[in-house]
Amino acid sequence: GWCPLSPTGAQTTQLLVQPPWRPAVLWDWVTLTCQGSGTAGATTWYKDGWHWLKKGSNHVTVTESGTYTCERPGRGLSPPVIILNDPLVLQVPGQVLLEGDTVTLRCRG
Repeated sequence: GWCPLSPTGAQTTQLLVQPPWRPAVLWDWVTLTCQGSGTAGATTWYKDGWHWLKKGSNHVTVTESGTYTCERPGRGLSPPVIILNDPLVLQVPGQVLLEGDTVTLRCRG
């Protein structure tokens, strides 16, 4: 499933990551989806703080590591998502965790 990076309602634009593990790694063929109301096809994408794609699709497949955000018209920027290209990574499910929750960790390389 899709998982927002921040709690629901924290911001009106969310950047969803598939597959839903954190940190996201480039070699997982990460797809980002910009979710928020507004005109379809009017999503602006940013990579490392710079315009990356203007008024593109609300889905992109990431091909470079970096920090990504998106913007929907009149709805503001999403929280950032960092995509790593590390050879070894310890991942957790991309969901909000609370103290006492049981969590599955993945060590991948």
